[in-house]
Order: sequence, then C-alpha cells, then structure tokens
Amino acid sequence: MAQSRWSWLAAGLLAGLVVGLNVAGLWPQMPVHAVGTHGQDNFAIATGPVDEDVEAVYILDYITGELKAAVISLQTGRFNSGFTYKVDKDLLLPGTKNPRYLMVTGLANVRRATQSVTPGRSIVYIAEVTSGQLAAYVIPWQAAKQSAGTPQTGSFILLNKIPIRTAAIRGTE
Repeated sequence: MAQSRWSWLAAGLLAGLVVGLNVAGLWPQMPVHAVGTHGQDNFAIATGPVDEDVEAVYILDYITGELKAAVISLQTGRFNSGFTYKVDKDLLLPGTKNPRYLMVTGLANVRRATQSVTPGRSIVYIAEVTSGQLAAYVIPWQAAKQSAGTPQTGSFILLNKIPIRTAAIRGTE
C-alpha cells in the first residue's frame, strides 16, 4: 500500500513539473500554424503567413478571375499592402465562360529572391476544374518595408502551373 502511494506521489510531482515548465515557458514548444479557407457563391477567401510576424488574406473573385491579397500593417493595425493578379490568363481554356475555381494556401520557404524581395511564406494554389489546370502563386514580400510601415503593392508571381486533368470537360461554353 505504501509503495502505491509513493508511485502516485512521484507521478504527481512529475506531472506538476511538466505543467510548471510549460506555464513558465521553459519547456520546448512547437509553434502551431493555422490557416483558414472558405468559398461561397462567387468568392473564395483564405489566409496564410507572409513572414514570421504577419499573414495575408487572399480573395479570389470567380467572376472576374482576379486574385487579391491584403496585409495588415503591424504599426497601424490597418491594411496597407495589397497585391493583385488575373488568374484567368493562366488557367482558362479558350472559350470557357463559367470557370469553377478552388483555392487553398500552403506554407513554403521559397528561396528564389531578387535583391531585397523574397516570396512570401504562403503559396496560393488555385485550380480551375473545368480546364483541369492548377497554378501556384506567391506575393513579392519585403520584410524591411513591413517593419518600417511602408505600404507594398504589386502583382502576384506565378511559380508554376500543371495540368491536373488530361481532358477538358465538355460543355465549357
């Protein structure tokens, strides 16, 4: 009986130590990254990190084929950076009148950079299911401008495009 009490006491002390180290911030912690994606009617919206400090909200208008991103300034708490791109030119087949899009974001540390511009940490994947095409996009991001509170604008960068279906669906017109 006494041995059982000592076992419970040791287990309790160990559990208390683990909880105490976590609360104090001394226990190694793994960051959790969460993004959200939703689509309805003629729009899709998703979020994804741009760098270690801030994320972007991505919006795709199904009717116009326009992809937009907005990023909040860490200094003002207001949207101060925006990027746009027409995905139709990359994804639609000639004669397609009613495109059907899917959009999600993913996380990547793309190393291609020019001077002080590096692709943001999120890749936006857009599929057009009628044509069977998938494209990956990033925004050109300058962390120094974000730190200074300077607005950034520009166009998305097409990373790559691949077919996800080998034959187009009939009735695309």
